Formats: sequence, C-alpha cells, structure tokens
Amino acid sequence: QVQLVESGGGLVQAGGSLRLSCAASGRTFSSYGMGWFRQAPGKEREFVATITQSGRSTDYADSVKGRFTISRDNAKNTVYLQMNSLKPEDTAVYYCARATTGSGSSSQTDYTWWGQGTQVTVSS
Repeated sequence: QVQLVESGGGLVQAGGSLRLSCAASGRTFSSYGMGWFRQAPGKEREFVATITQSGRSTDYADSVKGRFTISRDNAKNTVYLQMNSLKPEDTAVYYCARATTGSGSSSQTDYTWWGQGTQVTVSS
C-alpha cells in the first residue's frame, strides 16, 4: 500500500506563487516516476508535470511551461511543484501520483497510486 499526501495548496492572487509538496510512504519512492495532475470544476483531470525516478528528466503541459517546476527529493520521499506567475485558470484541485515505472508520463493510465488532492485557488 502506498500513501501520497499533498500539501501546500491555498488561496493566492494572480501573479503569486505556491509550492505544493507530496509526501510518499514506502521505501521504493526512488524507483518510480511521479506526476502532478489537476482538475478544475466541471472539467476532466489533466496532466500538469512529470519527473523520472532520478529527477534528471521532466515534462510539462504547454499551459504551465516556464511557470511551474517539478522536482523531487528521494531522501525525503517527496515530490514538489513550484508554481509561479499563477493565473486564475490554474485554479483546480492538484493531485500527485506515482507511476508504474521509473519513467515519467503524461498519461493518467500510467499511474496507479493517487493522493487525495489539494485545492489551489487563484484570484484575479
């Protein structure tokens, strides 16, 4: 059983920043790719960012490129999402997820474990 616990969400003004954290249980965190996804009200969940097991490779949705940065600390079993220059359209529940392999992926079907989500609200 794997538990993923997100934190760091909240209310921020447009142009502001937030850093989300996702703490994972278990001793195999460093063996798996990780991802962040988000779901806005009335919309389907969508890919945000992913990182490989080593942290050497990352990928982003076009909508967040240049503004968001995914990183990980394998010693702390934690993955982060630094979000800068936030826009109202970034408002959503943000979820972290653990991939089935060490590779990163933008496809939700490549992830087996999901956190409960953390709300991010960006006011205009």
